[in-house]
Amino acid sequence: MSEKSTAANMLDAAKAKVNEVADNAKAAAKDLAADLGNDPIKNTVNRAEAAADRVKADLHGAQAQHSFEKGKAEATDGDGH
Repeated sequence: MSEKSTAANMLDAAKAKVNEVADNAKAAAKDLAADLGNDPIKNTVNRAEAAADRVKADLHGAQAQHSFEKGKAEATDGDGH
């Protein structure tokens, strides 16, 4: 299996970062819905979904960091491939 190029790794890092931001935004929206809602059961569901979205955001953040580090290492090894 060949290594990804620097550009491919950086693109993967950018995509993961976008997903991280999106998941954090979804979590914030669900937290707000839970804060403003009148149904205790729906509020609990919204808080649980927000927690799951934050876990996904953390995972995407770790993926972004990993891809960035791989791209950086590939860029510094001299060939960029």
